Amino acid sequence: MKHDRIQSLREAIDKYLKEENLEGKLNEHKLIGMWQELMGPTIASRTSRMFIKKKTLYVNMNSAPLKQELNMSKVKVLKLIHKKVGINIIDDVKFL
Repeated sequence: MKHDRIQSLREAIDKYLKEENLEGKLNEHKLIGMWQELMGPTIASRTSRMFIKKKTLYVNMNSAPLKQELNMSKVKVLKLIHKKVGINIIDDVKFL
């Protein structure tokens, strides 16, 4: 058996995700799963639903004042997401 054909499980999974074009979806789920870590427990507890469509993150909020504040801080939220999760996952965020 040739040693140059042996690859780690991580490398094999990464290759499969890339070939099947699933890398982006995995990163989207990672972002949604990290929401509390990114935004903190207060904002996360007032988040009712999240989804990503056409590189836009939609976040339903239970608090109108918090929604307004986050809409005004959208650029800061996007920078935080890009820094922690990756710049190619989303281009915009909308607080509903």
